[in-house]
Amino acid sequence: MMTAIGAIKNLLRASAFATAFFVVSSALADRITFIVPSQIIYPGQAIGGNELQEKMFTIKSSAAGSYILSADQLIGKVARKTLLPGKPILVTAVNEPDLVQRGVSVPIVYDTGALVITAKGIPMEAGRSGDFVKVRNIDSGIIVTGTVLANGSIQVGMQ
Repeated sequence: MMTAIGAIKNLLRASAFATAFFVVSSALADRITFIVPSQIIYPGQAIGGNELQEKMFTIKSSAAGSYILSADQLIGKVARKTLLPGKPILVTAVNEPDLVQRGVSVPIVYDTGALVITAKGIPMEAGRSGDFVKVRNIDSGIIVTGTVLANGSIQVGMQ
C-alpha cells in the first residue's frame, strides 16, 4: 500500500512540474498568424493567392522572422522545395522567379553611357534579377558573362 501512495505522490509531483514547465514555456512564446499553403506546392511552381490561407501557431517571436508572415512576401514567388498544406513556410523556401530562361533568346546590352550596343543572345543558364549568367551572342557565337536586369535583358561589359 505504501508503494502505491509513493507512486501517486511521485505522479503528482511530475504532473505539477509538467504544468509549471508548460506555463513557463508558453509564457516565452506568442500566438502568431502565418501564411500556409492550403494545398501542396511543388518546387518550381509559381505561388498565387488561391492556394494560401492563414493559420495560428505558438512560437517564440524571435523565431517568427524566419517564416513568411504575409501573403505579400509570397505571391509571385517560386517554391524552391515542396511546401506542405498547413505548414509554415521558411523565407528560404521561396525564390524570385527567373527572368531569363536557359536557351530562350534575350537582348544583350553593352552600355558605356555615351555608347549603347544591343544584340540578341542565348542564356546558357536561367537567372533572376542581379544574377551573373553566361550568354552566347547569336551573331558571333562568343560566350560572355553579364548581369540579368529587371527588364529581362542581360547587361555585359561591366567588369
